[in-house]
Amino acid sequence: MEKTIVFKAEMTSLHYAENLVEKIALEVGLSDEVYGNVLLSVVEAVNNAILHGSGLDASNEVQICYSFDRGVLVIKIKDEGKGFDFENIADPTLPENIEKLTGRGIFLIKNLADDVDFLDKGRVLQITFNL
Repeated sequence: MEKTIVFKAEMTSLHYAENLVEKIALEVGLSDEVYGNVLLSVVEAVNNAILHGSGLDASNEVQICYSFDRGVLVIKIKDEGKGFDFENIADPTLPENIEKLTGRGIFLIKNLADDVDFLDKGRVLQITFNL
């Protein structure tokens, strides 16, 4: 069964994502290591949805949906933006990007999660953890 929370696309709403991960951790019994991976991935994804997807426009909403079934946790972060070209994301480990202060969120998420999918032209980030 999928569960959903919705909140305004403003930076003060990040605590909803943090609280949700805590709730998920209690529901499914996440280990400390997996909890950290899920927390960082979800906070990065929500931060991207607020900043880039919604452009800090509080009239837009961000949605987090999650489900847990047979040891697989799936979390979807949706924004109301126009999407982005997820096929051409700059590699933050390349020399020309290494000193940039931004651009590491998706890289981190891909390295922490078991699977990452971009849906609906990049407006939805689906993150999967095999527990």
